[in-house]
Amino acid sequence: MADDVTAQSIAEIQAKLAAGAEAQALVTPLWERARAVEPKLRAFAHLPEQAPAALTEGPLAGVTVGVKDLIDTADMPTDYGSAIYEGHQPAADAAIVAQLRALGATALGKTVTTEFAWRHPGATRNPWALDHTPGGSSSGSAAAVAAGIVTLALGTQTFGSVIRPAAFCGVVGFKPSFGQLPRDGVHPLSPSLDHVGLFARALEDVATAFALLKLDAAAAVAIAPRDLRIAALRPPSDVASAEQVALFDDACAQLRAAGAHVEAIDLTDALPRLLHVADTLMGFEAAGVFGELRARFPDKMSASMAAYVDAGKEISEIAHQEAVGAQQGFRMGVGERLEGYDALLTVPATGEAPLGLGHTGDPQFCVPWTTLGFPALSLPVGMSSAGLPLGLQLVGRFGEDRALLAAAQAFLEAFPLHVGRPALG
Repeated sequence: MADDVTAQSIAEIQAKLAAGAEAQALVTPLWERARAVEPKLRAFAHLPEQAPAALTEGPLAGVTVGVKDLIDTADMPTDYGSAIYEGHQPAADAAIVAQLRALGATALGKTVTTEFAWRHPGATRNPWALDHTPGGSSSGSAAAVAAGIVTLALGTQTFGSVIRPAAFCGVVGFKPSFGQLPRDGVHPLSPSLDHVGLFARALEDVATAFALLKLDAAAAVAIAPRDLRIAALRPPSDVASAEQVALFDDACAQLRAAGAHVEAIDLTDALPRLLHVADTLMGFEAAGVFGELRARFPDKMSASMAAYVDAGKEISEIAHQEAVGAQQGFRMGVGERLEGYDALLTVPATGEAPLGLGHTGDPQFCVPWTTLGFPALSLPVGMSSAGLPLGLQLVGRFGEDRALLAAAQAFLEAFPLHVGRPALG
């Protein structure tokens, strides 16, 4: 519906403002929707008692944003998903929040994160099926976008915390190259792996927001589907579901039918080693970040987080330094193997969102690209037989974020989005 503010893109919001609409009239209905569905969805760690005052100047005026509760906000509490920081009020906005506000965006609320962005689940439910996980750790951000509450949302990814929840909730998730979006004011988990990412319902919104945040006014070079060169990394059928593998195969077939060059690629020599590198980096670094909190607040840290910190203390400095070197070597080596391709096509998850709220899903199809720092996109292009979203993942070479976004647009011309909106409230 053209007048449904919950379905409006950034371009539609900009057009309405240009035609005389008031930004507040676009923001308040979304806050009202958030309040109405929150008892079911539980996407927010903090939602103001009154609609926030809409900013009126800038290209993102009238655009609502959900801010992951790992990211500092000066006007709202930031708990980092932890009882240790319950009611914590930062003195300043994180750099990414300050950038969005400077562009005119309105922070609608703080979205739920798992504890310190690790695996202990928060309260959020999947808007497509409330008894299924929304993924993690950026659970609230993905769910709030899928439910039509916010146009954009911020997430973070250290293993698979943007791409996987985007796939489970049927929205677009974008993890830019390592370091592309600022992490100042974002609580660390593993500084060698932590990324800031974006969620939206449409690829165009992610591309627009990213360009504005990067002060990049140049239009991305358009690619026709027939000119696409895709490296296809087929998921193993003993790990990914039959429906997820079939979606991947269908996409490859339709890309070839549209004239794209799709070539199978084998990275089995690198992928298991990348998982090991990630485990070493994150375990060692998380122990350094959270060791003092573990000692000071033993009753306020989950057993799973405490055990992870304890295990990380057993990783030596030498092992960590070897992992840092391996990370850099793999970044160069895998990047060279992707030369000549516009993107690598793979899957974002093992399949649809699993039943239950006690686990956020398996991140193994995301971890390699996070470890490499490569840009990655999750695109909601299918539905399972159970009526839950299925996605595909496109990955680019390090630093080639705009090229990946252009390739994704061409991909969607050949294989369009097939995920609508959940019937929630």
